[in-house]
Amino acid sequence: MGRVFEKRKHTMFARFDRMSKTFTKYGKEILIAVKAGGTDPDSNSKLRVIIANAKSANMPKDRIDAAINRAANKDTSNYEEISYEAKCMKGVGLFIETATDNPTRTVANIRMHLNRGGGELQKSGSLDFTFTRKSIFVIKIEGINTEELEFELIDAGLEDIEIEGDEMVVTTSFENFGTMQKTLESKGITIVSAELQRIPTSTVEITEEEKAQVETLIEKLEDDDDVQNVYSNIA
Repeated sequence: MGRVFEKRKHTMFARFDRMSKTFTKYGKEILIAVKAGGTDPDSNSKLRVIIANAKSANMPKDRIDAAINRAANKDTSNYEEISYEAKCMKGVGLFIETATDNPTRTVANIRMHLNRGGGELQKSGSLDFTFTRKSIFVIKIEGINTEELEFELIDAGLEDIEIEGDEMVVTTSFENFGTMQKTLESKGITIVSAELQRIPTSTVEITEEEKAQVETLIEKLEDDDDVQNVYSNIA
């Protein structure tokens, strides 16, 4: 009975930690969006999308509002988004996105995690051909003619779609993020989430044991308060 309780407690705390990390991530994204375009979601399209993403991750409305208020009342002039590129065993590439008010601290922490996990920082641009940046939208399609919608979204840069139940995953280029967002909103379509993701153009095959080591390194990086996203090209 005691072991079962301890396992449940561990699972509960792990879930809480993941949720806390997710909320912190969106809090930083809100801060940067407010810095760039103000506190009004109606006029700040970037903020509008982040709020939708936060809601889809079950971030409470009061937490979202509090993050917006903090951003409005905080000096964010020294906050910036910085990306780092790294490689680990067998040439596996890692693209690390951060949001920080102290780049010196951030890069020191990243170096520490990489050194401990068998990775090494690379020069900026070294993974330019390893990943391509895509805009990924998840939208509600209940009551919508998907064939007509697909045709209408071509002009907005549609590259691919995938239907999952009553939702559709829409992929377009990094450059067409704003155009696709405006097009979907103009049609009154509910955007569940919208993200810029880095998709590997090629993958690296490694053993299960090696994969476990890389995934442990990625988890350590993701646990860092300054790290927003980590992408890899593991097959």
